[in-house]
Amino acid sequence: MSDAASNATRAGAAISIDRVSHAFTSADGKVVRTLDEVSLDVRRGEMLCLIGPSGCGKSTLLNIIGGLLAADTGAVKINGRPINGPSPKDIAFVFQDNTLFPWNTILDNVKVALEFQGLPEAERKSRAEEALELVGLAEFRNHYPNQLSGGMKQRASLARALSLKTDIVLMDEPFAALDEQTRLYLGEELSVLLAKSEKTIVLVTHSLSEAVFLADRVVVMTARPAAIKATIEVPEKHPRDPAFMASPRFAEYRNELYALLRAEIEKTVGGFVGAAARRDRERRGVGEGAS
Repeated sequence: MSDAASNATRAGAAISIDRVSHAFTSADGKVVRTLDEVSLDVRRGEMLCLIGPSGCGKSTLLNIIGGLLAADTGAVKINGRPINGPSPKDIAFVFQDNTLFPWNTILDNVKVALEFQGLPEAERKSRAEEALELVGLAEFRNHYPNQLSGGMKQRASLARALSLKTDIVLMDEPFAALDEQTRLYLGEELSVLLAKSEKTIVLVTHSLSEAVFLADRVVVMTARPAAIKATIEVPEKHPRDPAFMASPRFAEYRNELYALLRAEIEKTVGGFVGAAARRDRERRGVGEGAS
């Protein structure tokens, strides 16, 4: 892509990540590189999924986008403005843990996030109630977190993020702790919400199926230090039909993702599968090039 075309693309991006690198120093003094000059534009109104081996740096990148962590080199811009710290008026987070305060009702848990935007009490209450209605929890507004199921707690966390009415939502494995059927159902709900709200969402996930079902684009990351290995477009309109998951297209996308990820996962876990396969070939006297 030419410089002019690249600049035009970035001008229309909700999030622009330009050659971002990051490293940290472990307790024994070893420098661990997590990100290696990652560049990526996230289009306005799209759902983009980051997927890669465990520990490769996906969450680190998400935290840098959100201003919770500083990059060592490179830059992140939100709607053309540099990010130098948390920006609660522009970006909302949904974390893997629901982070609800157990002493607050669900309504008050949603309202507390709005305090950081400096809104008056009346507006905080109306926004919180609107968000709870959107995720189907209006009748549970006066319940406490310990009275809700795991899926309902995550919906409450999503309501809190939506109540902020930011254009950008960052989600770090929000459904990871849930059972598969609840996870699939919440994925359907999220697809519906995306169609209604047209928000820009960046989602970190380890689930191939979740990535294919939810994403407009899936960015595949390498083993640490993470770089972008490939980007897969999933040209299906939101809200996604659950029948898509049973279609040949879905299987093709999922298989393509796994094919891209397999070598990176092997690097991360130490190559146990590859080593076992080599030992089996040696035992059977089969060469590397044999069919």
